[in-house]
Amino acid sequence: MKSINNIIKSLAALTLAFAASSCSDFLNEQVPQGTLSDEQVNTPAYVDKQVTAAYAIFVSAEDINASFSLWNYDVRSDDAYKGGSTTNDGDVFHQLEVSQGILSTSWNLNDIWVRLYNSLSRVNAAIHAVESCDDSYVLKQERMAELRFLRAYAHFQLKRLFKKIPFVLRTDLTYDEYGQITNTEFTNDEGWAKIAEDLEWAYNVLPVTQEDKGRPTKAACAAFLAKVYLYKAYRQDNENTNEVTSINEDDLRKVIEYTAPAIYSAGGYALEKDIHNNFRPEEQFENGPESIWAIQYSRNDGTKYGSLNLGYGLICPNIVNVTDGGCDFYKPSQNLVNAFRTGADGLPLLDDYNKADYDMATDNADPRLFLTVGMPGLPYMFNTKFMMDRSSSWSRSGGLYGYNVTLKQNVDPALLGSYLIKSSFWASSMNRIVFRYADVLLMRAEAEAQLGNTAEAINLVNQIRTRAAGSTQMISNYPSKYGVKFYCKNYSGTFSKEQTMKIVKMERRLELAMESERFLDLVRWGEAATVLNAYYAVEKSKCNIYEEAKFTPNKNEYLPIPYQQVSAANGNYKQNCGNW
Repeated sequence: MKSINNIIKSLAALTLAFAASSCSDFLNEQVPQGTLSDEQVNTPAYVDKQVTAAYAIFVSAEDINASFSLWNYDVRSDDAYKGGSTTNDGDVFHQLEVSQGILSTSWNLNDIWVRLYNSLSRVNAAIHAVESCDDSYVLKQERMAELRFLRAYAHFQLKRLFKKIPFVLRTDLTYDEYGQITNTEFTNDEGWAKIAEDLEWAYNVLPVTQEDKGRPTKAACAAFLAKVYLYKAYRQDNENTNEVTSINEDDLRKVIEYTAPAIYSAGGYALEKDIHNNFRPEEQFENGPESIWAIQYSRNDGTKYGSLNLGYGLICPNIVNVTDGGCDFYKPSQNLVNAFRTGADGLPLLDDYNKADYDMATDNADPRLFLTVGMPGLPYMFNTKFMMDRSSSWSRSGGLYGYNVTLKQNVDPALLGSYLIKSSFWASSMNRIVFRYADVLLMRAEAEAQLGNTAEAINLVNQIRTRAAGSTQMISNYPSKYGVKFYCKNYSGTFSKEQTMKIVKMERRLELAMESERFLDLVRWGEAATVLNAYYAVEKSKCNIYEEAKFTPNKNEYLPIPYQQVSAANGNYKQNCGNW
């Protein structure tokens, strides 16, 4: 495997070849072939091709085992089981699932590292090209803002996974300077600040709306800044631990600033009427009002399979005579299903939700359960031709990982051949929303709660719950036909800061379930060890794959820096804490 330094150097030289790869729905032109002069390379038309290449990498570089959605790494959370056929089917992800046997030499860790730094290299090459253009390039500032947004995105994903990462913020580094990059140049807090620096520059330049939906808007940059400052607020100041040492109020106020409603209303962003509309592949649903920024996938860009979402390729269930070959990974946990149960007041059982398993025949549930998790006795993807049961169609493992199936990443089999397509693995053209408006409301609610503004936080949570209660367009007949009981009410009364934070955290779990945020949230809050060891204690009584599971604090919060990278870095990389 190449080190980051070699990747950056070689990819910068190969940008012309990369630029010919297919891109998103709005960017699918081809770079002229052959040798180009400096004058040609520095023309606005050609530089725009380089920008196209930077966008393209976020489609072409991801893989079924290294999805940029990070679902492969969310199997560490209490939301999902690894899935597949056995524990040996993707054994390195099983090791992540039980927090045991993870090695810095594991191929999956180096894989996501390399792919994200490939993306970063492509972006920096495009930034260098834009910088080389004179002011006759009318879009120079706007394209630079887009690229700095993309650079922040690559660094952000890497930092959430690996914590101690090398930042590549200059595009004019010499060969020798590349070899001197370290992953400890910045403290943890300074690293978040560097990501915010790119975004704040972009925020002042990006337009309120974009004709090309895949380009970030001012609101997209604001949502991204809010998320960066929310991570930054939970300080991990001791470099020898991963503990949250303090919560910074200035950072929380930045979250409030960048989640101001006026920023989003100006761009036409709002909650969808029904949450399920965010997870439909048809063109009339994609890039809806809640989608602030999404990776744009395509099925008809002139290539054999289009620019399909291959990152979800392992998730499709193995439906006999329909999706034969589906791998059935990333299966919703029983713990997650239980979290959707509601009490006599229509509210979540904040402390008691996992004391008994959800019973479809007797328990009340938040409607979002049936839009997030496919369960035996119900139609898969709301299509009655595909009723879920306890058979191999719905569990390649024979029940080892249960029979639940995630719905947010999958597509109705009725759309086979149009939006559900078999290439090397099952894929679809459904966009992946990176920032959606519900997340903005929840980030604002969390910041308000931490600042002691509990009434404002509860009001924001209630906006999410009101939409949840009305999200029944696909499941309106479930109570009469399948006997399920919808019951989802808003919070009323007053709550302490501690109670409000508990409410916000639960709402965040329910709303963003199976969107690969859960584990990262637990680490950000400093709660991963407590929550996951409690989860393991219950799971090991039900399934022997968790018998040896144990989350080690100040180790398992982050992935180890891959051995291949450390060994190639000439002593310039320091390993994360935890005795890897």
